[in-house]
Amino acid sequence: MGEVYQKGELAKKASYQLLNKSTDEKNDALLLISNQLLEDKDLIMAANKVDLEKGKENGLTSSILDRIMLDEKRMKDMASALKELVKLKDPVGVVVEEIEKDNGLKILKKTVPIGVMGMIYEARPNVTIDAASLALKTGNSIVLRGSSSAKESNIALVHSIHKALEKSALPKEAVQLIEDTSRETAKELFHLKEFLDVLIPRGGKGLIETVVREATVPVIETGAGNCHLYIDETANIDMAKKISLNGKTQRPSVCNALETILIEEKWFKQNGLSLLQALDNRGVEIYGDQTVCAAYETAIEATEDDWYTEYSALKISIKVVKGVMDAINHINKYGTKHSEAIITENKENATTFLAGVDAAAVYHNASTRFTDGFEFGYGAEIGISTQKLHARGPMGLNALTSVKYFIYGDGQVRN
Repeated sequence: MGEVYQKGELAKKASYQLLNKSTDEKNDALLLISNQLLEDKDLIMAANKVDLEKGKENGLTSSILDRIMLDEKRMKDMASALKELVKLKDPVGVVVEEIEKDNGLKILKKTVPIGVMGMIYEARPNVTIDAASLALKTGNSIVLRGSSSAKESNIALVHSIHKALEKSALPKEAVQLIEDTSRETAKELFHLKEFLDVLIPRGGKGLIETVVREATVPVIETGAGNCHLYIDETANIDMAKKISLNGKTQRPSVCNALETILIEEKWFKQNGLSLLQALDNRGVEIYGDQTVCAAYETAIEATEDDWYTEYSALKISIKVVKGVMDAINHINKYGTKHSEAIITENKENATTFLAGVDAAAVYHNASTRFTDGFEFGYGAEIGISTQKLHARGPMGLNALTSVKYFIYGDGQVRN
């Protein structure tokens, strides 16, 4: 038996042990992990440095290297996030429905852990901590399979998790890392139905599409973020600039960053050049339609592929549209159902946009960069679901539970 099967089996056994662990025991384990990360931060950052050096040698882009990088601040942020997670209410064991039948049967519908989660992800080693901590808080075990670009970092992080769990009431086998990052192990994970209850991919469009297409384990589709901003005719110019620059330049490599700006034609005639110049001044490469290219000589003509593209870099597509319905139709054709925003002072247009756009998160006069588990008050997230079943949007603790019916009687039989 290979590594994937063996670790899947260990995670399954651990999931049964977790069912009887209390909230206090789970929280104590999370605090131990938080402390262990800080205690081991030099070792973890040294491992991360190896990944970064290999990444540079292999020609990884600066945006990917940024996703991989762990520095003092990011280590402290991970440790702090674990402490914040401890403060959140345990979602397991909540009675969501209670039914009392005429025959005396009492039926309780209660939240329970999903069981064993599989996580396949690219680059970001912080996902290792986010996923493991959310799983443990909700009484789930987890099988992690990161990418080769962050292999040493992930091994070091899971080693620290295991050291902490050995001091806790939780089984250390609840967190498993597949260290072999070959395609073969990914494919094995796709079909590990014997042990996995759900598989969550987190990464680029190619990874997510591959998992959704090939996996026989139930999949929650996450992450790909071709996010749009629509600037309506009544949009405040200062707000439009501020939100555009924040959405594109604050951290361009993440899935909730802007990739396309749609601009109402009258607004563009009055304010378009000012916005384009502001983006250009921040180093953003502009891909525009014919109207944009005619107005701004350094703009590159956008192809059909550009409207579908998640650049994850300082690049953006810009199109001039006739109004809110034109914007909605464009987004529903080219978007990835992640996060979409409108800037307008027209409440009717705002309502039309928010209702008509098919996405997990829709914004009025705010940046798409807020689509995040921490920003939404979930403590962290295991991913942002762009599908509609079983969860949608940032997936915090509640999204990592299922339900179970508890039926209590005193000898009833069915006639």
